[in-house]
Parts: sequence; structure tokens; C-alpha cells
Amino acid sequence: MTTLPSGRRERKKAATRQKIADTALRLFLERGYDAVGIREVAAEADVAVTTLFSHFASKEALVFEQDEDFEQRLTQAVTGRAPHEPLIPALRRETHALVRHCTADSAAPIWCMIDESPALRRYEESMRLRHAETLATAITADPGLPQTATASRTVARFVIDAYSLAREAADPEAAVDEIFQMIEAAWEVARPSGRA
Repeated sequence: MTTLPSGRRERKKAATRQKIADTALRLFLERGYDAVGIREVAAEADVAVTTLFSHFASKEALVFEQDEDFEQRLTQAVTGRAPHEPLIPALRRETHALVRHCTADSAAPIWCMIDESPALRRYEESMRLRHAETLATAITADPGLPQTATASRTVARFVIDAYSLAREAADPEAAVDEIFQMIEAAWEVARPSGRA
């Protein structure tokens, strides 16, 4: 009986978070990121400013509302792959999925807004560095993969950069494959003999 209210509470929190993010994005796209304040987003979403900040740490975070989900998906590509499945193909699959999501026609206005805002570009860069560190930690923690922090961090950075570079390419799918051929070659050089 106690799990039902908890589930309901979690669903309500998720719905509130999504409502805030959707409202913010709509306002940002209609009026410009810099022209909209946090108080306006909260008022339009019909929540208190404190509620908004309980879901999002900053104004920039409202634009990147799927940040944590993307980070978890990349980590899950490492930790959730089948036994003996090589690492790089698993990361390539997830990168393809993320790039498809972020290159959909509906995402174009959002990326234009990000490109035009120094604050959003800085936030995206810090987010990418955090994703790379989280991914490197997952790679290093896997007992079947190389244990050097340098190799793990390098491959993680390559994967995060692959996502960004492919997103900006004329043919994002082909770019992912091209970049991952280089990542695969780097991984082969870095990994100890006989490991995935």
C-alpha cells in the first residue's frame, strides 16, 4: 500500500517538472532566452519560484531538461550491456539514439537558441564535461575494461565529442559511424590484450 502513494507522488513530481520545462522552452522560443526571467516561467507554469528551483538548479538547466537522462543513458550503455559485449559498439548504439533525438526537426530551433546564447553554450560545455567524467567513471569501474583513468577518460571524451560533432554534421548518422571508427581504433590501442 505504501508504494502506491510513492508512485503517485513521483508521477506528480515528474509531471510538474515536465510542465515547468515545457513552459520555459515555449517562452524562450517565443520571446528569446535572455528576455524571459525565472519568475515569468514560474508564473506561467503556475508554480512557485522555489518549486521551479527544486526541479531545476538554474535557468540554463531549463533548456537542457533531459540532461540527466542523457547522462544515465550513456552510463547504462556501459553498465547495462550484455556480458562479453564489447564496449564501443554499445556506446555507438546509444550515441546514434541520442543524435537522432537531438537532430529531429523539432530540435533545430532549440539548438539555434543555444548557439546564440553565450550562457547556454557555457552550460552545454560544462554539461558535456560532466557527462564525460561520469562516463569515464563507469568505464573505469567495469572489471572487464581497462582500469587506467587516462584511457577511460580519453574514450569518454571522444564519445561525448562524437555526439556533439555528429549533431552538427550534414549527415549525423554517417558522422557517428565515421567518428566511432576512430574511437574503436583508439580503444584497441588503449586496452590490455584480451579485454573488451
